Amino acid sequence: MRHQVRAGAGAALVCVAGLVLSGCGGDSADRGKSPGRSTPPAASASSPGQGPGDGKPGGAGGDAGLPALPSAGEAKKQLSGLAVAKPRPMTGYSRDKFPHWAQQGDKCDTRETILGRDGKDVKRDAQCRAVSGTWQSLYDGKTFTAASQVDIDHIVPLANAWRSGADQWTTDRRKALANDLTHPQLLTVSAATNRSKGDQSPDQWQPPAKTAWCVYGRAWTSVKSTYGLTVTEDEKKMLTTMLGTCTS
Repeated sequence: MRHQVRAGAGAALVCVAGLVLSGCGGDSADRGKSPGRSTPPAASASSPGQGPGDGKPGGAGGDAGLPALPSAGEAKKQLSGLAVAKPRPMTGYSRDKFPHWAQQGDKCDTRETILGRDGKDVKRDAQCRAVSGTWQSLYDGKTFTAASQVDIDHIVPLANAWRSGADQWTTDRRKALANDLTHPQLLTVSAATNRSKGDQSPDQWQPPAKTAWCVYGRAWTSVKSTYGLTVTEDEKKMLTTMLGTCTS
């Protein structure tokens, strides 16, 4: 169930504008809405190759170029408000139920859009595929110069989202989560760390570089809060630990 960003594959930009909280979730290899949960703003897309990314992974005080990343204090408040529940069954799960790498225009899909956002000096071919650039992976601090060496990670994996409530969502809402360019859900990381993560939650897998824990914990908590997904007791404990590493 891994959502891998196979280097410059396909184009990217997922404009899921106008999607009211009605569908999205994910799994790291690729990586529901209940009454009373807030509706995340529709995903918006920036122009291919443009964005806040500068090739820097962002440590305890950075944001790794992730959009709408809450401060540590805000993330702690969000975490306290998440519903705690046991994982739901995987019955009926399929990555196809989370349409990902949606077209964003100019021959770019979501994956290529994130490669452009997170990379430095990214050059594209006529099909919007990244042919050169530099990417620094937040999870292990390594730098890469080929898109084939990195993946696009769904911070909250699609399969984890399914177990956390997305099994009850509409396809449109699941598509919104899988292609969300507005919230801290998609990030370019090394292929090795993305694949080792799979669809595991923070209590089961943590970024090898402990300097990444603060950003990772803030991003994971934000996405779960935005989409009204649940967390397990162990997951919440580890997120608390991760947020505790933040220096600001």
